[in-house]
Amino acid sequence: MQWVAVDWGTSSLRGALLDATGKVLAEQGHPRGILSVPAGGFPDVFESLFADWMRPEGARCIISGMAGSQQGWVEAPYCACPAGLDEVARSIIEIQPGRIALVPGLRDEHAGVPDVMRGEEVQIFGAIALTGLRDGLFVLPGTHNKWARVKNGRVEGFRTFMTGEFYALLSQHSILARTLDVDAPLDEAAFLQGVTQSDNGEGLLHNAFGARTLALFSRMPKAQLASYLSGLLIGEELRTQSLQATAEVVLIGSPILTQRYALAIGAAGVATRTLGAEATWAGLHALATHLSRRTP
Repeated sequence: MQWVAVDWGTSSLRGALLDATGKVLAEQGHPRGILSVPAGGFPDVFESLFADWMRPEGARCIISGMAGSQQGWVEAPYCACPAGLDEVARSIIEIQPGRIALVPGLRDEHAGVPDVMRGEEVQIFGAIALTGLRDGLFVLPGTHNKWARVKNGRVEGFRTFMTGEFYALLSQHSILARTLDVDAPLDEAAFLQGVTQSDNGEGLLHNAFGARTLALFSRMPKAQLASYLSGLLIGEELRTQSLQATAEVVLIGSPILTQRYALAIGAAGVATRTLGAEATWAGLHALATHLSRRTP
């Protein structure tokens, strides 16, 4: 059987053609996230992008991400944590039975406040399949970062941090935007200085202002300030985590982000392992295998 695996996000989507073993035969990406799709337009957009891959007899598609949200193709209700492959696979919704299926996300709750993820759960399952690690801490950097605890192959719970979005807001729309060079390459020393500064007990709202005063008094070159601010924000995330008993953290995401988390977590004395897009395809293949078993 040939599978079309799709990760359909808010601003873009990625697709991979997989053989029966999960091997990636081809990939494609498009700026056709759910926000670009008009009401009722998901079937047409899908066919325009993946018709060739879906043409062979028996080809099937499995889609994760925001396509299963309230603003997506069809809503796929969240699975409650703890949840593993079995629970998520049982909740997959077939929008074109035997042809196209949608993966639900996960939900957790902290002190009466819900937390959710869509798409990251697939990456976690893929990372489990690729690494063989069924217990541990899995971190998925992005606009809204996820820290997930996995036990016996199931996501026990997770927390979301708006770190990426806060970085964009501060660096582009605050007073800091006048002194930061967001296009400057990562300066590891300045970044780690920010990580260290975040642990001074003064809080992010105070520490972030330092990115302005360091420039004001020429204590840090403009080219380093964006790295420093990034370190402050990621360091603030790390302050909420208990890493003392953690031997290794699995990072899943783009190299530009996982590199920073590897630096910050490494500074805390914890090893990291990094995965990229392969985790998404491995996770979707694992769910597709479960879906095949339940199909008559």
